[in-house]
Amino acid sequence: MTTGELHLPWIECSILIPLAGAAIISRIKDAELAQRWSSVISAIALLFVLGEWMDYSTLTEAQADDHWHLVSQLIGRELFVLDEISAPLTTLAGILYFLTIVTTLKTKIRRFSFVGTLISESVVLATFSCKDPWGVIIFLAAGTIYPFYELRARRRPTRVYVLHMAAFIGLMIIGAAFAQREGLDIVRDHSLWAIVPILLAVLIRCGIAPFHCWVTDLFENASFGTAVLFVTPITGAYAAIRLLLPIAPVWVLSSMGRISLITAVYAAGMSLIQKDARRFFVYLFLSHSAIVLVGLELVSPDAQKPWVSTIGITGALCVWLSAGLSLAGLGLTLRALESRCGRLSLTEFQGHYDHTPNLAMFFILTGLASVGFPATLGFVGTELLVDSAVEAYPYTGIAVVIAAALNGIAIVQAYFLLFTGKQYVSSVSLKIRVRERYAVLALAALILIGGLIPQPNIAYRHKAALELQRETRHQPEEPVKPAGGGKKAPVKTPAR
Repeated sequence: MTTGELHLPWIECSILIPLAGAAIISRIKDAELAQRWSSVISAIALLFVLGEWMDYSTLTEAQADDHWHLVSQLIGRELFVLDEISAPLTTLAGILYFLTIVTTLKTKIRRFSFVGTLISESVVLATFSCKDPWGVIIFLAAGTIYPFYELRARRRPTRVYVLHMAAFIGLMIIGAAFAQREGLDIVRDHSLWAIVPILLAVLIRCGIAPFHCWVTDLFENASFGTAVLFVTPITGAYAAIRLLLPIAPVWVLSSMGRISLITAVYAAGMSLIQKDARRFFVYLFLSHSAIVLVGLELVSPDAQKPWVSTIGITGALCVWLSAGLSLAGLGLTLRALESRCGRLSLTEFQGHYDHTPNLAMFFILTGLASVGFPATLGFVGTELLVDSAVEAYPYTGIAVVIAAALNGIAIVQAYFLLFTGKQYVSSVSLKIRVRERYAVLALAALILIGGLIPQPNIAYRHKAALELQRETRHQPEEPVKPAGGGKKAPVKTPAR
């Protein structure tokens, strides 16, 4: 037996396990038992996600045909493949869902649907594992269903969410239909009928102003855990990578970068004046989501400096991972405080430090990590993004720094309001639970180790940036490694 024959269908299994688990959990009436089983199922899915990344990293050209192609046997072609871009994103999604399920307290388990969460995890993993444009559109559309179902179940207003998500889905379909009609060759110029709808769809999904009100509405009406899981993987940026960047000309990307830059500064400023903790988190997320788009769409105007674009995209991909992980940790911290004290206000000092010092330290760690504090996961990526932005457009780099500074001030301000200022009196213990403690330690370890040893992450994200440029018309062709799970990604040759 050769080494290649030991490769398993990791991608398909990581997607099917949460679906099968959801079917099992739906028959369990006991909420605590459902949480325990959901934690086990999500942990198994995470192990398969890690296995697929390791399998992809060790796969060679000679082993590409030894993989078990389950989907190709059903539909005649391989739908789920990994590459340098998507492999870390599936791991990020697996970590976020597992930690969210594990840290759900008893006060929340009856209002938090573990069945819907497992189905949502399966959809997100399928989205990040798909490169086919129509497959990406289908999975992105499917991902919007569960938040709507939860809003209906909670008898909360759905109009704002439905209008924005319907526009998001419809614009993606219109743009992809025109792009397919005009031809699938990525080096030809597509019409505005193909580019503009996809551009608007990406703006809506990422919450770029003025299409950001659905995010605040979702956090106001949905459960905190569902809202955090829906936004923190930043799937809108993935839509930009798979649908927009391969067909959009430089001027479109530059224009979108400017719009995203305005949103980053605007949202950072808004986070300073929020009186509700959830709205504070929303604007913090919107600012980081916009910064990721700024880096992804950063194209140097100077032909003598092609490396600027590569460094900018590398920084954006690093910030994507660090922001997703850090903001999810920050959101879970706020969710844990809400589970103990109810909705959190930022109009006066709360003084929760004495009761929950671990959550206080984790709040400040994840918050500062999200803005690229030294020795954290986002530090080097933020530096790369700022340096390349200054080289390409000096005002862009200055604006990114201003946004990061405002976000940092908002995080410190929220920390003092939530954890200091007075002595909070409670008749019950508010100390951190065992499962929360392990989740906090795991996330803190990832954030700090990634900051102290950044080389592997930066090198991997640099390869992803080169692959992304190969798949667009902004970079000459270079050799491509086999895609994840053994399927070799197709290489498209730009016009000479």
